[in-house]
Amino acid sequence: MYQKILVAIDTSERGKNVFEKALSLAKTNNANLMLLHVLSPEEDNSPLAIPTDFSAPYCDISEVAYKTWQEQWQTFENIGLEVLHSFEKKAKQAEVNVELKQFYGSASRVICKEAKDWQADLIVVGRRGRSGLSEMILGSVSNYVLHHAHCSVLIVQ
Repeated sequence: MYQKILVAIDTSERGKNVFEKALSLAKTNNANLMLLHVLSPEEDNSPLAIPTDFSAPYCDISEVAYKTWQEQWQTFENIGLEVLHSFEKKAKQAEVNVELKQFYGSASRVICKEAKDWQADLIVVGRRGRSGLSEMILGSVSNYVLHHAHCSVLIVQ
């Protein structure tokens, strides 16, 4: 039924549940898995946006802040890669063909773009459970993907 399953991973406990569901589907369908992690300000534990105000009067403070941010961002990237590699190992142990990618950007848009470029049959994504005002203000990755993906979408609660 499915030949290519893109699974959107984050570094939370939800990410593990999403991966397990996608792995189960991949084994059942003898499908290939694409593990995708998006380095996004929307993700928990993100160092958020890059500091941009490096004005002359505060140059020393700004340089320290920028170096601190760089260290935090590198840690954030490394954690994402560690999670992807641990899931990659589990998929290979289950004899599932797997590849992984990590990008920076808007999670919802990157997921849709990569799914289309890779010609995925299914996207598996988690849901944070936001609703009402918080969803309206902060947005919902799963909601965007559901309405903009070119293929089927499975949302794991």
